[in-house]
Amino acid sequence: MIESIGMNAGLVWNALNEGGRMDVKSIKKATKIKTDKELYAAFGWLAKENKIAFEEEDANLMVSLI
Repeated sequence: MIESIGMNAGLVWNALNEGGRMDVKSIKKATKIKTDKELYAAFGWLAKENKIAFEEEDANLMVSLI
């Protein structure tokens, strides 16, 4: 499971690196990560490594690279 979280974290990082700041729905679409649980685990991995930042905008969670 840890390996798949790390792989998904890489997908999220690549999507943000290529596309810039995105909302959660756009990241899920860009990465093709199937479940919210998998996506948020990847966010947790990247947040722990201090690689991403979260911001709320018009009731949407926006994510960007630091």
